[in-house]
Amino acid sequence: MADETDPKPQRQYEEKPTRRMVDLDPAGLISRKAPDQAKRQFLNYSFYKLDPAFRRLPKEELEAAKAEFAQVCERWAERGEGFILRTYSLVGLRADVDFMLWRASFDVQDFQAMQREINRTALAGYLTQPYSFLSMQKRSIYVDRFNPEGEGVHLRPGEGSYLFVYPFVKTRAWYNLSPQARQGMMDEHIYVSAPFTGVTLNTSYSYGIDDQEFVVAFDSNYPQEFVDLVQRLRFTEASLYTLRDTPMFTCVKKGIREALDDLA
Repeated sequence: MADETDPKPQRQYEEKPTRRMVDLDPAGLISRKAPDQAKRQFLNYSFYKLDPAFRRLPKEELEAAKAEFAQVCERWAERGEGFILRTYSLVGLRADVDFMLWRASFDVQDFQAMQREINRTALAGYLTQPYSFLSMQKRSIYVDRFNPEGEGVHLRPGEGSYLFVYPFVKTRAWYNLSPQARQGMMDEHIYVSAPFTGVTLNTSYSYGIDDQEFVVAFDSNYPQEFVDLVQRLRFTEASLYTLRDTPMFTCVKKGIREALDDLA
């Protein structure tokens, strides 16, 4: 009688060979490529809105709450270990948000850990989060013919004085196009964008992890150049396949204490 403690042999998986009509999958990538399990950066764009009741607090209590919140952010900004934090003010630029934290990390749980500390501050009792976008860095499938290395998968965000952020969704018709048709339209898109050297594009991907497909963030010192770039892109063929690219946020880079001073 066989010993029941003996491990059972592993069943071997063998895929039967098939005769495919094409060597490309619908995305235009070589089929049967091994899934990518390499570490990538997660990105989080968290927008906060202040309750006006906070401004009616006694001055000493108000300043103590701002200092406590700033200390949490400054501690995380100095954390290292691949964690990056940039802070922005939107006071006077939008009615629905007042400031934004742009965070990057290889571990999505870092965002939860930082938010947990924020939630325990006095200021958090007067904050809501109207928007929070989650995305991930990956190489673009469209730029490789211009840059064989592709777009970098590691991002150091927030070098410009302004950040222009919006969620982005393509129409389903876009994905029904052939890889060659999509590449041709993106070639035009890249060509049109090339002269705008004062604007840096940071596109990240949200497929399956958030409501939008992409989060687009343009880093720049020149708002006028960004306005002209977006206007020019409206005339490209690829823009016909945009389903949604709002809300759009104009964010001014400031240290966290300066951003909090804008609040109250």
